[in-house]
Order: sequence, then C-alpha cells, then structure tokens
Amino acid sequence: MKSIVLFSALLIATATGVHAQTQPAASQAAASSPTTQGMTEGEVRKIDKAAEKVTLRHAPIGNLGMPAMTMVFKVADPKMLDTLKEGDKIRFSADRLNGAITVTGIEAGH
Repeated sequence: MKSIVLFSALLIATATGVHAQTQPAASQAAASSPTTQGMTEGEVRKIDKAAEKVTLRHAPIGNLGMPAMTMVFKVADPKMLDTLKEGDKIRFSADRLNGAITVTGIEAGH
C-alpha cells in the first residue's frame, strides 16, 4: 500500500514538473516584463499641471482591486503630463503612494 501511495506521489510530482516547464522561455519573459506587467488601458480626460494631476477614464486596475471608472490621479513625476493631451489613449501603471492613488508610469499612443 505504501508503495502505491509513494508511486502516485512521484507520478504527480513528475507530471507537475513537466507541465510547469512546457511554457516557452520567451513567453515567460514577456509575462514578467515590467512594461507589460500591471499596465492598464486608459484615456486622458483632463490634465491639471498646476495640481500635478490627471483625470483618466480607465479599465479595471488589478493591483488596486479597482473597477473601471473615471477618476483623478496624482502623478509620481509631473513631467509625465508634458507629453499628454486630452483624448490620448494610454497605458499606465498606478499604485498607492503616501496614501494617494498615484500614476507611476505612462505609455502614450495605445
């Protein structure tokens, strides 16, 4: 009986190990790429350079557990606002910094 249990455990471990290695290395690298990981689709609705804020209509933000909506965000670096204009389609990353939900990265032209 012990040998059947041991054999079954060995079989499961082997099958799991083989399955985990079936993903190509290129797709593993893409999945962990900082440019794709944690980015959210959005549209610039308003820019307030004086307040260092941007209003975005956005898809759900997974890392914050936030549904799709339109809201005002602080920006981590005010220079991010220099390349944006209202209506731009973007991808962005956001996180909670010093208690405020803040845009930490922006890719325009999406």
